[in-house]
Amino acid sequence: MPDNQELYTARPHPLERTSVLPPPFDIEVHASEMHSYLHAYWHILLARRWTILTTAFVVTTLVAILSFRMKPVYQATARLEVEAETPQIQSINDLYRQIPSDDAFLGTQIQVLQTDNLAWRTVEQLRLEENPDFAPPQQVKVHTIPGKPDVLRDWLIHSFRESLNVERVRDSRVVKVSFESTNPNVAVQAANALANNYIEYNFHRRYDATRQASGWMEQQLDELKAKVEKSQQALVDYERQNAIVDVNDRGDVSRQKLADLSKDLTAAQSDVAEKQSLYQLVQSNPAQVALLAQNELLQRLQEKYADIQAQYVDALGQYGPNFPKVVRLRAQVSEIQSLIDQERKRTVERVQHDYMAALGRQKLLEAAVAKDKVEVGKLDQLLIQHNILKRESDSNQQLYDSLLHRLKDATVSAGLRATNIHIVDPPLTPVVPVRPRKSLNIAIALLVGVILGVTLAFVQEGLDNSIKTAEDAERLIAVPTLAVIPLGGSSRKLAPAHSPGNGKLSPHGAMGLTVLRRPSSALAESFRTLRTSLLLSTAPRPPQCVLVTSAQAGEGKTCTVINLGTALAQRGDPVLVIDGDLRRPGITGALGLSNEKGLSSFLTGAHSLEEALRQVEAQPALWVLPAGPIAPNPADLLSSSTLESALQELRKRFKYVLFDSPPMLVVTDATILSTLVDGVILIVESGATSRGAVARTHRVLGSVGARVLGVVMNKVDLRHDGYYGYSYRHYYSHYREEDTDQVTQRPSITVSS
Repeated sequence: MPDNQELYTARPHPLERTSVLPPPFDIEVHASEMHSYLHAYWHILLARRWTILTTAFVVTTLVAILSFRMKPVYQATARLEVEAETPQIQSINDLYRQIPSDDAFLGTQIQVLQTDNLAWRTVEQLRLEENPDFAPPQQVKVHTIPGKPDVLRDWLIHSFRESLNVERVRDSRVVKVSFESTNPNVAVQAANALANNYIEYNFHRRYDATRQASGWMEQQLDELKAKVEKSQQALVDYERQNAIVDVNDRGDVSRQKLADLSKDLTAAQSDVAEKQSLYQLVQSNPAQVALLAQNELLQRLQEKYADIQAQYVDALGQYGPNFPKVVRLRAQVSEIQSLIDQERKRTVERVQHDYMAALGRQKLLEAAVAKDKVEVGKLDQLLIQHNILKRESDSNQQLYDSLLHRLKDATVSAGLRATNIHIVDPPLTPVVPVRPRKSLNIAIALLVGVILGVTLAFVQEGLDNSIKTAEDAERLIAVPTLAVIPLGGSSRKLAPAHSPGNGKLSPHGAMGLTVLRRPSSALAESFRTLRTSLLLSTAPRPPQCVLVTSAQAGEGKTCTVINLGTALAQRGDPVLVIDGDLRRPGITGALGLSNEKGLSSFLTGAHSLEEALRQVEAQPALWVLPAGPIAPNPADLLSSSTLESALQELRKRFKYVLFDSPPMLVVTDATILSTLVDGVILIVESGATSRGAVARTHRVLGSVGARVLGVVMNKVDLRHDGYYGYSYRHYYSHYREEDTDQVTQRPSITVSS
């Protein structure tokens, strides 16, 4: 089969944030990220599937057992319409008036339905203490002593309320009263009795309140009657004392008279101001009297005077002063001037007289207004006191009439059996129990179990600090992944390998011979992939001497070394596999070799290198150097110069030398060997090796200058860890079918000296 090289590139984990600033939105990138998230979640669910299934199974089983062991419980429901509370004292017409519902009122009524009083009344009415379902325990009967708190009563009320459920139908005035019991007839009787007791209680409460209010109103009526008589007598005495017949009409006449006088006074004041202004203008401008006083006679005299004066001036200039015409015109001018002066004087006197007359009228009106104001003030004082007395009398009379009317209505309404509670839907005998609802309980339990299992799965995943994928390892220590070794589940089907040694085969035997015994399997192909990656890890010259180690024990170092050596030997090049674990050797057990001669005996000088080497007959190019007898000082032997010299000789003889070693974090043997080889392959068990152990191992190797060629992810469940999909499972099953056929035909493995 040709070599295949798997290239692994480090990429960020789907659940890891790699940037502080959000990148620009890209539809393709966003879709890829969503796919990565979903893929990661799906991988977690598959990896923890047994946790989810176990949790769901346990929860569903427990709920199913409890559901089938429970006694069936029946529920009867009565629906009541609760109208809004009406006034306690009302008329007959008010009984039919609807008032909007009040949430607080409905809430109060729901609490009333659950009171101990109604519960005990229902228990007594139905004699529930004799019902087997409500039979109190013996200790309750024993503690019931006369004269002390009734323990039995409290227990029955508590049991009754435990089975009672009262709730309001949303956005309505309907209240549902439900009662649960293992006996359907008891459930119906209890719901019906409680509803009737509630209606009876509501009626008695209203009736008692009405009778109590009637008694109170009768007392108040007597007091109001005395107040009415007293207030009316006070009003009559006041009117008689002040000779008041109709004070309202009298007051209206006085106010109207005062208003008229005030209007006349205002007009007189305006007239005085006008005449005073005219009088002052006439006195200060005598020449303008005719214009100011609008005197037509004076205006005509002035016009005539101007005409004659003009004629006189013309004649005087033409004939001289003694001319008869001039003399006659002079006499006319003098006469008209005298008439003008007289008319002016009369006009001024008339204007002055009008002003004085207006001023006198104003003073008379002012005196009359002042007098009327005093009279109106007196009337207002009488009216205020009169109104107070009258208002008090009228108010007492109205209260008396209203209370008397309500008392008569209360007497009538007390005898009416009216209530605002109505049974809309009486309870019916239930046929189907309300619980346990076995199918629903089991379905819910299954759903809850799955949710709880998924939650536990994610919690386990969050607490799991192990490395699961190649990407995890690459991101942790920044080295490439050389190969991914799947779980060898089918290895247990292989026949045990026999060898001429002690005949014992360790658990590594079947897996260690995978490449040789199952060459067509996916597991063998993964080791050939490791071979290819190793040869290309330091191109163009591949490493000759390689150490295979791990952080902890049991991660698959020995199997990896044997299979890698076998894969390299299949190329025809001589390959040597050295068991460097001098404390707990594994290669000898995997191959069924004798451990009498090996590396430890060579380093101590007990045997030569040629005596310790073994050749695998089924693969002639593959040689093995066992660990040898258990040495008391393995670290000292591996640090000796003998091993370094032997490696120089082995490099010349073999094309590739592979070291198996103890775990890095347990002993220092692997650290010593890492300084003698060309590179180190670090084995990491998927889902088992912790991140801290791998990081610590990488730091130790780096501190001694060792070159880490890469990581091998071992025991990876490829079917569930997201490496392949359906095509891999189909192909893997094909591999397994071929392996089953080929194993039966494969010869036994023998090793020669």
